[in-house]
Amino acid sequence: MKCPFCGSDRLKVIDSRATGTDAIRRRRECEDCRGRFTTYEKIEDMPIFVVKKDNSREEFDRNKLIDRVMRSTYKRPVSLEQVEKIADDIEKAAQGQMPHEITTREIGEMVMDRLKQIDQVAYVRFASVYREFKDVNSFMDELSRLIEHNRSHED
Repeated sequence: MKCPFCGSDRLKVIDSRATGTDAIRRRRECEDCRGRFTTYEKIEDMPIFVVKKDNSREEFDRNKLIDRVMRSTYKRPVSLEQVEKIADDIEKAAQGQMPHEITTREIGEMVMDRLKQIDQVAYVRFASVYREFKDVNSFMDELSRLIEHNRSHED
């Protein structure tokens, strides 16, 4: 960073404080010309990319994820806060990976894991779209796994 008055790079920070908008306000002084100025620093978010089944990539869209989960929870006792928590968890998981990529498969599995804990009807609805059940038998297989899961957790 250079002084806007003389171009020197010998600067010192006089004061720092949070602005309340995820930015830090810094009051700086040039050690050469004694000019003072203010800078604002903000952390730049790295974009998260979703790797689709065909290996194409698109930028992660939190609203799209929330929309898909909301469809499976329609008329179910699942709150918007619970749906947003699912989106938060998935977004944090993707941000923790390097590079910032997550596959649609990973997203689908994480959504199903969380829905299974919250509402099993919503879980089955989401799984029926995500897993692309081809017939009634594949749907029944998934229900059987869910019933078995419930039995093993009751003991």
